[in-house]
Amino acid sequence: MAGFRIGRGRDNNRAPQQPPQQQQPYGQQQQPPYGRQAHPPAGPPPQQQWPQPSPGGHGEPEYFDPRTGAPPYPGGGYGGPGGGGSYADNPGHTQAFAFGEDPYSQGATYHAGADRPPVGPTGPRLRWKDLLRGIVMRPGPTFLQMRDYPVWGPALIVTFLYGLLAVFGFDKARKDVINATLANAVPIVLTSAVAFVICGLILGAVTHTLARQLGGDGAWQPTIGLSMLVMSVTDAPRLLFALFLGGDNVLVQVLGWATWVAAGALFTSMISKSHDLPWPKALGASAIQLIALLSIIKLGTI
Repeated sequence: MAGFRIGRGRDNNRAPQQPPQQQQPYGQQQQPPYGRQAHPPAGPPPQQQWPQPSPGGHGEPEYFDPRTGAPPYPGGGYGGPGGGGSYADNPGHTQAFAFGEDPYSQGATYHAGADRPPVGPTGPRLRWKDLLRGIVMRPGPTFLQMRDYPVWGPALIVTFLYGLLAVFGFDKARKDVINATLANAVPIVLTSAVAFVICGLILGAVTHTLARQLGGDGAWQPTIGLSMLVMSVTDAPRLLFALFLGGDNVLVQVLGWATWVAAGALFTSMISKSHDLPWPKALGASAIQLIALLSIIKLGTI
């Protein structure tokens, strides 16, 4: 019997074993060719986890409403729960404002006439007779009706006539005019009339400027014209007695103080109606003109 050699056989159906792969050091791994990306592992993509704020709300900025200072509501926006505010009110967004608009202003500066709609003239222009009568009999409605109408004609004429007679209200000036010849007296009287017209224009402009500085909204032409009329009309009683009794007479002095108080009341009413100002501001606007009238005309100290 032939002997058989028993040894290790080879299984032809067994797959050949692959040699173990050598692990490359860190940083020297082979990258895929340019333009080709490595395929991610199969399976659902991992969900990104965002950091959650702490229960106390620390770690993130807190926004406040720039107009009211209120903190935002949980729903978003400043208008209330559920995002009642506008898109521009949300944190991280901006809002456009018009030029000159102050979104942070909590109050408004006083402006005359701001609490009522603008109105036009309250009536037609008054004739010069009705105007002079209205200043004496019903000053408030007259000033309100004429606040938008220039009164240059009556103002210049009445003030010029008043200046012609005012020179006779001062004792020394009256003696000079009476004792002078006609050629010398006429220039004195005309100069006095022109001086009073210029004085009325300057004082009226000062009164109007002060009224505008205090918040008034009246026009300058009616203000100056009406102030000239008030100056001339209120001093007429004193001037009438001064022509015959002299400027230093006691009765003339008392009438001077009484008419000066009346002038202050009329100036206050005129500024209040023409510039839509309360009476304390209206009286303050006419203070310089009242002091000048008291010194120059009423008392004759200058």
